[in-house]
Amino acid sequence: MTSQNQLLFDKSQKIIPGGVNSPVRAFKSVGGTPLFFKRGKGAYVWDADDKRYIDYVNSWGPMIVGHCHPEVVKAVQAAAAEGLGFGAPTAAELEIAELLCKILPSLEMVRLVSSGTEATMTAIRLARGFTGRSRIIKFEGCYHGHSDGLLVKAGSGALTFGQPSSSGVPDEIAALTTVLDYNDAAGLEKAFAEYGKEIAAVIVEPVAGNMNLILPKREFLDTMRSLCTKYGAVLILDEVMSGFRVGLQGAHGHFGIKPDLITLGKVMGGGLPAAAFGGRRDIMQCLAPLGAVYQAGTLSGNPVAVAAGMATLKLVQAKGFYESLTKVAKQLTEGLSASAKKHGIPFSAQSIGSMFGLYFSSKVPTSYAEVMASDNAAFNRFFHAMLEEGVYLAPSAFEAGFVSAAHTEADIAATVAAADKIFANWK
Repeated sequence: MTSQNQLLFDKSQKIIPGGVNSPVRAFKSVGGTPLFFKRGKGAYVWDADDKRYIDYVNSWGPMIVGHCHPEVVKAVQAAAAEGLGFGAPTAAELEIAELLCKILPSLEMVRLVSSGTEATMTAIRLARGFTGRSRIIKFEGCYHGHSDGLLVKAGSGALTFGQPSSSGVPDEIAALTTVLDYNDAAGLEKAFAEYGKEIAAVIVEPVAGNMNLILPKREFLDTMRSLCTKYGAVLILDEVMSGFRVGLQGAHGHFGIKPDLITLGKVMGGGLPAAAFGGRRDIMQCLAPLGAVYQAGTLSGNPVAVAAGMATLKLVQAKGFYESLTKVAKQLTEGLSASAKKHGIPFSAQSIGSMFGLYFSSKVPTSYAEVMASDNAAFNRFFHAMLEEGVYLAPSAFEAGFVSAAHTEADIAATVAAADKIFANWK
């Protein structure tokens, strides 16, 4: 019998470019037919063929309390019953804004938007408007959404001007972005020495999750903060992924680094389209209608999305919530690492909070180059073997994974047992 996943994918390719509405979903990196999911509950998702999987993608991060948590669903239903949207202020927008500013140490003012891309795009515009400068610095392997100025990659050297990594991005726009190596403090110092008076902002994932999970070096974070302060550049921490995933106060709270602006998304929307950016009051007051930097959105602060986010943010404040998540993530990475070592397979893993990374490499990578040196073919083989065993990992060797509060010790044990079965037959 033909798989329903295959039938749906065949039909989708006729009317949707690539058959998907976001590229990584197409399984191009790992090969094979993408899964079409029909429902989720707790730590599990079911595909179009009704096969159940233990889910470590979590909708790419948002489902920190698990799929269809009853309190989140109840909040969404109540909000929807009152109206799906107004395009006007609501008390709920104020409530979530106040909560974000209360929880996160860097937020003095915040604005709600609908996606992480919108948040980072506007944060860059705001930094440029505030400083009167044009150049930005980003780091190879860090993804900040698909706005033109951020879709660039490094050239042959650490200080080369960015080149477009997407067709449709003009060279003139890409040339305003300088791309450096992640975790390279010396490269940052060199860039500021050469371009310091041109730099409007440095944007970085404080915990990288889009080249697999890469942790920042202390020197890298401290150098970035001190240079931005010295040269008057805006430090933007992109916490769309790490916000409320690394810990309640995000990566900047975990590492004790104070950004000028941060961007948020994923968890703060509870699974619905909600995001935000915020930070220093003097910078945020440059936004329209107070200032000259324009940003607007019909769906910004949508009441249903805000309800899902508020319900989720209330749940993650429970005592011991992050301690439990951290324990579960460590059990997973330590179990997988022990199994691979037992069978003599080059493999490593690490976690921080509820985020984790798996690498077919003898040591945990600390840079984009080290990630690229990992055995991608081995990951692809492992990915499909785990699917067969009912475990859903991100369909790319370059994506972080996530555990949720719904994952139990039994789920972790089943995942490790599945990997052990695969590694035992690895040749």
